[in-house]
Amino acid sequence: MSILVVSASHRGASLESLNALALDTAGVTKLAHGLTDTEVVDEAVVLSTCNRTEVYVHVEKFHAGLEVVVEALSQASGLSPLELQRICSVYYDEAAVGHLFAVAAGLESMVVGESQILGQVRHALSTSQQAGTVGSALNSLFQQALRVGKRAQTETSIGAAGRSLVGAAVESLSRLGVGLGGRTVVVLGAGSIASLAAHTAADAGASVVVVNRTLAKAQRLAEQVDGAARPLGELTAALAGAEVLITCVGAPGTVVGPELVQGTPLLGVVDLALPADVDTRVGQLVPLVNLERLQRELAGSAGATEVAAARELVSGEVSDFLGARRAAKVAPTVVALRTMAAEVVSAEMARLVGKAPGLDSAQLHEVERTVRRVVDKILHQPTVRLQSHAAAGGSLDYAGALRELFALDPVQVAAVSSLSHTEGPAGEVDPAGWPDAGRAAERA
Repeated sequence: MSILVVSASHRGASLESLNALALDTAGVTKLAHGLTDTEVVDEAVVLSTCNRTEVYVHVEKFHAGLEVVVEALSQASGLSPLELQRICSVYYDEAAVGHLFAVAAGLESMVVGESQILGQVRHALSTSQQAGTVGSALNSLFQQALRVGKRAQTETSIGAAGRSLVGAAVESLSRLGVGLGGRTVVVLGAGSIASLAAHTAADAGASVVVVNRTLAKAQRLAEQVDGAARPLGELTAALAGAEVLITCVGAPGTVVGPELVQGTPLLGVVDLALPADVDTRVGQLVPLVNLERLQRELAGSAGATEVAAARELVSGEVSDFLGARRAAKVAPTVVALRTMAAEVVSAEMARLVGKAPGLDSAQLHEVERTVRRVVDKILHQPTVRLQSHAAAGGSLDYAGALRELFALDPVQVAAVSSLSHTEGPAGEVDPAGWPDAGRAAERA
């Protein structure tokens, strides 16, 4: 079986399309359950952030899996399969591994190198684990992706250079003449992005007021930044004394319209939500920094040297992961070979006992130890080289040759195998109209 990814991100989709595809935790869980309830998907993880929605599935057949994922995304978003085909990139097997590792490293983010994506990838995995839609294949892939992302952040210059989306938005607002220092900042929301916004504002010297539908969550966040908390019903009153609004709720429908801003002392508004919280007409009244503006400003902002170093690290991690996975695929053949050898030794020892009944137990034990050592030494090089060749890849089926030469029972090999053969060459994605995995990677 293989890994298939269908990805819509800021690189190829409009904010309007990303709005339609945006999912909250309940929506992510529903989509993942709907996928694993089908006959062609046995594992699913959905990653939905402010600039991407991606579906990772473990499937037996590529085309059937792609059809199921596209149909599920179409139902969840209201976008037609034809529109999804236009805006989505598809990655398969080896290319899927490379894509996820690059995402976790921050190489696919709107703010290249930002570290917040690590928490979002971790949340996507955790959500799927709680929903029961992730198994050993995607779990191991995502766990390794988290380790790769952490390495990229700590071991390459991209980690030091990467800013958060919140930081980029604050810088953009500052360029419009509105800094946070000494201001009263209302943070609307209490999730991870809101938390980062509140801390960023407090660190800049602002007085923070956290407004949230659930007052208890607003209070917990406000306590962390020595700020105040108010329920959502008091948003109008909170804005009456605020100079900056940073919102990141992402609720269906507009939360902040022109009528809410009119007459307030607001000097600037930052909208980091998807779907958008703020009506674009607000930008006619006060400076507005939203995802559309950030997308324009941040295009190509990361340094080539930083990106190259991170990509080199990711490339090495992908090779290691795929090598280990290929080596694991031949493990059942190695186990079957050693099992057969052990059975031969046991049968010959039983025959020896029958032919030489005068041997005592100590002698029999020494003979058996000697025979097993001889067998182990004979099998050592073939099994080690088999795993080495498998990890290196290539077109030769060394495991098949070993099974044929030693006449290994296919049923016995299958009995110790938890992996299935993939459909076609790894990474081969070129159905009519869909982007090839290699081309998609180059665009990134």
